[in-house]
Amino acid sequence: MKIYHYPSQTAEKMVSAIINRGLAFKKKDYQAVLKICEDVRKNGDDAVIKYANHFDAPGLTVASMKVSAGEIKAAAKAVDRAFIRALNRAAAQIQVFHRQQVEKSWIQTDRSGTLLGQMVNPVERAGVYVPGARGGKTPLVSTVLMTAIPARIAGVKKIVMVTPSTADGSVNPYLLAAASKAGIKDIYKIGSAWAIAALAYGTVTIPKVDVIAGPGNIYVTLAKKIVFGTVGIDMIAGPSEVLVIADDTAIPEFVAADLLSQAEHDVLSSAVLVTDSGKIAKTVVIEVERQLAGLTRKEVAWESLKRFGAVVVVQDLNAAIGLANRIAPEHLELQISNPFEHVGRVRNAGAVFLGHYSPEPMGDYVAGPNHVLPTAGTARFASALSVAHFTKKTSVIHYSREAFKKEAADVMRLAEVEGLDAHRQSVSIRMSKA
Repeated sequence: MKIYHYPSQTAEKMVSAIINRGLAFKKKDYQAVLKICEDVRKNGDDAVIKYANHFDAPGLTVASMKVSAGEIKAAAKAVDRAFIRALNRAAAQIQVFHRQQVEKSWIQTDRSGTLLGQMVNPVERAGVYVPGARGGKTPLVSTVLMTAIPARIAGVKKIVMVTPSTADGSVNPYLLAAASKAGIKDIYKIGSAWAIAALAYGTVTIPKVDVIAGPGNIYVTLAKKIVFGTVGIDMIAGPSEVLVIADDTAIPEFVAADLLSQAEHDVLSSAVLVTDSGKIAKTVVIEVERQLAGLTRKEVAWESLKRFGAVVVVQDLNAAIGLANRIAPEHLELQISNPFEHVGRVRNAGAVFLGHYSPEPMGDYVAGPNHVLPTAGTARFASALSVAHFTKKTSVIHYSREAFKKEAADVMRLAEVEGLDAHRQSVSIRMSKA
């Protein structure tokens, strides 16, 4: 990793590259995904199974596309007790956190003769997408919990899960065990863009949903972008990222490990250290190189660090937090002596991890907050996946006759200014009979 001194031209160039990397895709990829989505919209199950057979499981059929009760039962017996214990802890703590997000309907009657309010209701159906993860060899069980539990707490009646099958047409038992824990009964062995399209448009076999949530590769992300408007989506997410702010109390081994924990995700992932200590900067660079050599995904991590990794030395912690707010990282770690004194100045981050023993992976799995987070600077305006993503709000308005008469003239005048005669007439015709 290269050390930069900020502000400087070289540091600015690197920071800009990290900020602007965004959702990178080629026009041909967008056109290919658009074609897939349209094919599924028109041809339903036939299109879905065609793509599934070609890319994932040659023997999969429409009849075997849905995971059976027998497969779910067998999965429960195939997983180990240590996993079940960890799964139970994670699920329980995710539930406790997300229950705090439930919004209630409300009314107000402080203006005489009026009743105004808001009804909060869940969507009827939600779809959760779980990536295939190296052909099912590394099942992303945490994604199952992080997407389905908020939907269930919101009150969604039907939760549909899609995930690519392995080559033999099965689904990793750990994924099925996690789905069962999250209360998902409808699971389909399909992935990529055709799975997103099937959820958005519906087929004979796969029900149409109202909201789709969950991460995926560029084809999944582009498909979500295309179907947005037909259905709601959680967000348009890019590659993972972490920014660590560290002072001279930081432990270099910890900082290096946390940077690598994101770099190993993808060659487009970003891992940045911002520090006011030149000593920490140099030591972390050495430690990253040492730990990198022992990783199974060291080639991916190395490429990621080469392209979007950086160690940035700043004058003080105020400058560090200012830079973090500018980058707006998905994950922000404050590995400093008094993180609680500084966290109030953080404005743009998907999630903030405070102290030396709060590494980002704790948030990925068991802490409780959602790990589906805004990336690529979108934390400037977006938030973590939450219960709110699976609800919608309806305004309620009631006027008595007297309250209507009191405010009618103002409505008519505003309608006149906007040139909307029928709006004015809707009010004036009532005034003539009031």
